[in-house]
Amino acid sequence: MNDNFYKSFEDLHRGSRDSIGKRLEIYLPFITPLKEIHEDPLSVDLGCGRGEWLELVTNHGFKAKGIDLDENMLAECKKHSFDVECADAITTLNNLPDNSVSVLSAFHLIEHISFSQLKELVLASTRVLKDGGLLILETPNPENIIVSTVDFYIDPTHSRPIPPMLLEFLVMFCGFETYKILRLHGSQSLIETPSKVTLIDVLGGVSPNYAVIAQKKSSAVLQELFKEPFSKEYGTTLNLLAQNYDTKQDAKLQEHNAKLQEHNAKLQEHNAKLQELNAKFEALLNSKSWRYTAWLRKLFQLFR
Repeated sequence: MNDNFYKSFEDLHRGSRDSIGKRLEIYLPFITPLKEIHEDPLSVDLGCGRGEWLELVTNHGFKAKGIDLDENMLAECKKHSFDVECADAITTLNNLPDNSVSVLSAFHLIEHISFSQLKELVLASTRVLKDGGLLILETPNPENIIVSTVDFYIDPTHSRPIPPMLLEFLVMFCGFETYKILRLHGSQSLIETPSKVTLIDVLGGVSPNYAVIAQKKSSAVLQELFKEPFSKEYGTTLNLLAQNYDTKQDAKLQEHNAKLQEHNAKLQEHNAKLQELNAKFEALLNSKSWRYTAWLRKLFQLFR
């Protein structure tokens, strides 16, 4: 789409350049060690859009090149003097030399292409990445029920959602030995205060985006540099929110049951007192004094 539709759409629904740039900082712990092992590290961003990633990596010491098919997006990049090219992502990858790229990224691109093209992209990345280089693929998270059933289809250029386990398997199948799923942009409060999880949180509170980061095989010494970011857990999952919601409902049910038991105990206490009064009344009716004074009660009724 080169009629400015898509750029206008992105400006409205994706967020400002500053907000997206801030979000992308989560990847810095993964890419920063590459400056220690690669000379003049190059980052190639496929579907570079407005250039938020190009700006971030340039500010952190990387050479950066962006690829996109949308001239309006590239015009925004050129305003910031970024090195960009109007080209097809797969064609660009096929033209890159072997072992020439430190970071190959595609942010919200792969949901726009076919699975065969995605597979070709991942396979090509294993060739063009340097040893220890990183492939970063970010996309909407279909584990979020509202994202997968509504929000994903707001963008008319989307093809179909890609489940995290499928993308994880694909990078493994294509030869990457080290990989990580990052669930992104979820609410931290849902993790910190699980007792406040609501039904709408279960439906729409799962991290709305996720990324798979895959690292090309390198020596054990080099991999040690990346141990910390790859060992962390990121974001909220559907299972976690559903379990927290169930726990919350179980706690409420137990609270209601405790109150019900308390009410039942009071009711049993009242019933016991009533039975005691009934027993005393029966004893009174069956007593001799009650029988002997029966004529007095009848006489009183006559007078009334």
